[in-house]
This record gives sequence, structure tokens and C-alpha cells, in this order.
Amino acid sequence: MIPRFEDFPIEIRPLTHDEGGGFLATFPDLPGCMADGETPEEAITDARGAFAAWMAAHIDDGRPVPVPGAEAAPVRFVQRLPRSVHAALKSLAASDGVSMNTMATVLIAEGIGARNHAG
Repeated sequence: MIPRFEDFPIEIRPLTHDEGGGFLATFPDLPGCMADGETPEEAITDARGAFAAWMAAHIDDGRPVPVPGAEAAPVRFVQRLPRSVHAALKSLAASDGVSMNTMATVLIAEGIGARNHAG
């Protein structure tokens, strides 16, 4: 089975000023696979390229391809939204060239990160 980017959990955290600012995206199941960006969305977009390069190197070296851990596998989350929020989400996703699902994940992760970072 060919691993898919969407199957692997991504952790996003803000980078401190000393670390250069922006956001860092890492894959807990893929040691050393990471990307950064000025925004969480940019970090996730760049993480796609990092994921592809990491997997290609692993396969080229003949190493086994990791699979996401059972506890880290994505879960389904259903939430009703007001039409205005849905329209805003759709617009943001389209402007960033990502799916609404990816955009919702980014916005939720960004909110959690900001809340955790604020203490």
C-alpha cells in the first residue's frame, strides 16, 4: 500500500522568535520529517513536499514504509456550521488551494496552539 499524506497525523506548533518565527509541522510517525511556514497553512502545504521526499528516500533506501499508529490514525469529526461559517471556510480553503477538511484542521490546530501558547 502506498502511504498517503492524509493518513499521517501532523502536529503544528508556533515557532518562537528565537527559532525564527512562523509555524512548524512535524509527523510523529516519521522521524525527521518536518516543514515550516509563515502560517499554519503554509507549513502544511510545505509538509506535503517534505512527506513526499521523506517517503521517496525511505523507499529508495529499501527501508520499510512506516504506517500511522492506530492511536494516531485520523478520526471522523462531524460538526454542524452556520452557513456563513461554511462559506468563509470554503473561501479560505479555495484561496489556499486546499480542501475544506484540511483548512478546518489547520484552523482548529491553530486555535488550539494559540490557546495552549497563551497559557
